[in-house]
Amino acid sequence: MIGKGKAVGNTRANIDYGLDKEKDAEIVFSQHLAGDNAQQITEEFRLIQEQNTRCQKNSLSFILSPTREDGKNLTKERLGELTQKFVKEMGLKENQAVAFVHRDKAHTHVHLYVNRIGFDGKAYNDSFIGKRSQLAAENVAYDMGLTTVKEVQLEKEMDTIRIRLEIKHIHQKIMVNERPKTLDVYIKTMKAQKVEVIPCINKANKLQGFRFEYKGQNFKASEVHRSMSGGRIMAQLSQNRGIAKPLEVGKSAQLLGKTLELSTNLATSIAKNIIKKTIRKAIETGIGF
Repeated sequence: MIGKGKAVGNTRANIDYGLDKEKDAEIVFSQHLAGDNAQQITEEFRLIQEQNTRCQKNSLSFILSPTREDGKNLTKERLGELTQKFVKEMGLKENQAVAFVHRDKAHTHVHLYVNRIGFDGKAYNDSFIGKRSQLAAENVAYDMGLTTVKEVQLEKEMDTIRIRLEIKHIHQKIMVNERPKTLDVYIKTMKAQKVEVIPCINKANKLQGFRFEYKGQNFKASEVHRSMSGGRIMAQLSQNRGIAKPLEVGKSAQLLGKTLELSTNLATSIAKNIIKKTIRKAIETGIGF
């Protein structure tokens, strides 16, 4: 679950948004309030806020977002419990508060509005409220057996690693089995495996590297794996054409019928990788030793 929070002004506009019937809104939590519509709630907030006219942003706005799967299974009562626990975690049990659930999107979420001014006329300290909101949401999610942000991040990281490994496997299979000799053939063959190879052109209109897009994720070539940097890919294509000397590589490449100059860094990287591959091959075959 994600928690976001900030201090806001214009209480009425925020509560109007929270109660928007087009978003299938309904009240899931309320404390120290008698009213149940935007006008009544705003007026009750205002009566307390008049005790502290120096505070301009006199309301607190929070958004509590369970994961999509958790949100599907949370009843109105459980959302109310979730909100109440969050309010307690934030130290706001004694402040007026109202919360609304929005189910207009696939992602169920709660809008919580709290009077920043307490019954004693003092303003709630909003220092680091964004970070504190997230920590409070983490604690509530853990307490209620819901998915925490850390778990979501770990899942995303594992998914990213899996996709990068898939791209690397497809690249290696093509390089070994297909042995493409040109950039166009390599890009076309990768595309046939659902991997988009996106050339990166700098401001000087020179080719400086590649990005890979696969299953909705986008990576720099070197982010997929260091063996897939632009220099290493281009060096491999050159060697597939029988080019074994850096001086024979040239400073341009053919791409979609156009001739593109290589950036200095890419050209240097290609040359270095050809030298490395030549030396490695010599060692493996014993040539020159």
